[in-house]
Amino acid sequence: MAVVGMDVGAKYAKAVVLKDGQPEILSQGTAECGFDLAEAVEGALNQALAGANLSRDDISYIVATGAVDAVPFANDTVSMQGAAARGAYFLFPSVRTVIDIGAEMGRAAKCDETGKMVDFVINERCAAGAGAFIEAMARALEVEMEQFGPLSLEADKSPPMNAQCTIFAESEVVTLIHEGESKKNIIRALHDAIAERNISMVRRLGVEKDVALIGGLAKNVGFVDSMKRGLEMDVLIPEDPLIVGALGAALVAAERSASAG
Repeated sequence: MAVVGMDVGAKYAKAVVLKDGQPEILSQGTAECGFDLAEAVEGALNQALAGANLSRDDISYIVATGAVDAVPFANDTVSMQGAAARGAYFLFPSVRTVIDIGAEMGRAAKCDETGKMVDFVINERCAAGAGAFIEAMARALEVEMEQFGPLSLEADKSPPMNAQCTIFAESEVVTLIHEGESKKNIIRALHDAIAERNISMVRRLGVEKDVALIGGLAKNVGFVDSMKRGLEMDVLIPEDPLIVGALGAALVAAERSASAG
């Protein structure tokens, strides 16, 4: 038998299948969320099951996190911060602070030496500190998302930028362009502004090494660079930072399945 963890975020639904009894990742699935969250959930789950050559009947327990109402068949739920902490700890046992920056919000969790979350903080007041902001700025600058991070690393300076919200940031970008600033430097300034907002959030929690960065923005090398410089320390990046929450939910599913059995 196997267990499943599902994480339904603002942009993607993710599923991770673990071997029951001894936590071992068998497969994973990801589907972009559109207007129909249920369809995305089914797509991610079916992809993960197919990757493990399993059917629904082979699953003993399912735990959901994120938009849990979209997973009505789940046996149980876990908080996003708790799932992030568990998943990051499984990948990096030395981790004590987990920073999760998704499409619409940033959050951070502190965990103990067993991977259990002991405290957390959330910044959900404005998407200017999350991935949706980067996508909006990429459109404003007419730069492909795949190039946004790498271009940031080529900058030679980071012009001052407030970037407190998407509307004001677009105005600042236009002003910098008119002043002759290069796109590379503007992009670095945007990444630095987002990093500063999230680092301010994390410092309210207290930064304790080691630090792991997960979520969609962890795949952006420019943002990662800004976070490292802002924190003045290195950060751990998973091979696939998108599925860490689903992995954490699957680990919780494995525990609860064992207890129920």
